[in-house]
Amino acid sequence: MKLAIMQPYLFPYIGYFQLIKAVDRFVVYDDVNFIKQGWINRNNILVQGKPLLFTVPLKNQSSFQKINESLINEKFYETWKLKFLRTLEQSYKNAPYFKSVYALIEEVLNENYDDKSVSDLAVKSIIAVSDYLEFKTEFVLTSSFYNNHDLNGKERVIDICNKEKAVQYINPVGGQELYDKDYFKERNLELHFIKSLPVQYTQFKNDFVPWLSIIDVLMFNSVEETNALLMKYELI
Repeated sequence: MKLAIMQPYLFPYIGYFQLIKAVDRFVVYDDVNFIKQGWINRNNILVQGKPLLFTVPLKNQSSFQKINESLINEKFYETWKLKFLRTLEQSYKNAPYFKSVYALIEEVLNENYDDKSVSDLAVKSIIAVSDYLEFKTEFVLTSSFYNNHDLNGKERVIDICNKEKAVQYINPVGGQELYDKDYFKERNLELHFIKSLPVQYTQFKNDFVPWLSIIDVLMFNSVEETNALLMKYELI
């Protein structure tokens, strides 16, 4: 079995979904520390030909809190949601797949997130997109299953792989500085790194802006076309 482990991100970029599509089981690392100024509660969409950052409001953001303990700020969430959906409509209403993709995003955001964490919202977005793209990948949360909080770094990763009886572990290419293939091989695990290749598609008549949220990819590409773009990577 092929396995990957990543923190939950809100409507992440295409490389995140390349990783999901490449494995049999995707483990959501939801009980590690929240990363401020990261991609857990924010991303970019295309507005007037340029990237625009959107950010879900949270209560008391702190790098000392776990992701699944970082709560959505319900006082500001409804206002943010309505403004964000309005921006999406204004920016993408003429995109070829606007209607179906807007409905998907609206369904994710319209759930009641009172007393819910940013992990709940991010995971909801990831699974909704994966279902839309007809992935067969299974999802599991680290907080719900493995009971190995005493472990850190690669030792926790290896423990999760062992408990899942995985034979291959696939990590984003940035992990080359953290993980050693020989170390994993000694523990009967084949380690690969996924490297996204350049991806380009038509965004109205603008110059192409890469690596935006998956929202942008879906607005301009069918399910079949998106799945073809998701194969543009190499394992190293």
